[in-house]
Amino acid sequence: MIPNFGAYIIGDEILSGKRQDAHLSKAIELLGSRGLQLSWANYLGDNPQQITAALKASMASGDIVFSFGGIGATPDDFTRQCAAEAAGVAIARHPGAVAEIEAQFGEGAYPKRVLMADFPLNATLIPNPVNRVAGFSVEQHHFLPGFPQMAWPMMEWVLETYYAHHFHQQSMVEQAILVLDAGESRLIDLMNRIVSQHPDVKLFSLPKLDTRRSIELGVKGNADAVEQAMTAIKTWVSAAGFNWEVIN
Repeated sequence: MIPNFGAYIIGDEILSGKRQDAHLSKAIELLGSRGLQLSWANYLGDNPQQITAALKASMASGDIVFSFGGIGATPDDFTRQCAAEAAGVAIARHPGAVAEIEAQFGEGAYPKRVLMADFPLNATLIPNPVNRVAGFSVEQHHFLPGFPQMAWPMMEWVLETYYAHHFHQQSMVEQAILVLDAGESRLIDLMNRIVSQHPDVKLFSLPKLDTRRSIELGVKGNADAVEQAMTAIKTWVSAAGFNWEVIN
């Protein structure tokens, strides 16, 4: 069974608009290129209670999660401490992380940079190819820096190291038609019928409010299940009296 993958993007600077997030689209891309997909994503501010509560919930879910940001050593970085609290363990200085920081910065590792080697007890390292300040993993949660040039190759390393056995295990596809001159309310019964009779696919409906009211109606899932569901959708939409076009 393919696990769910989730993402946290952490930082007040994202929520305030001072920085524009690029992690979400990149995470989708990195997963998608390996035949995987992102099941959910949350944006969180630099609020310890909020971060801890979110991590406790996702750790209990069994999902595989990538968390971007908040693992520095400044007073507004809380993610390391919150991860430890959520996992129910103490913060401890990781010898391997210390060695990486010392190798990069020498005496400059002390007294402050070495604080970034304080991880939840028994965490494993995620190597940082840019400046050797490691990220860490605990409870299938992988904590990465906020800097894209560091975080993205680190996410790729995690995927290739731990989850390659999940790559391209399912033939996931998406198909849709454009239903012309239709509002969603007129297709709800038809949509419920699809959901009920084709539970192995995920339905989506995207209204288009342009000069000609229309709806992109489709499903995604295993190729065979999608083909069957789309055949039913086309038949039922036609029977309901609507014209439609295939979306390439």
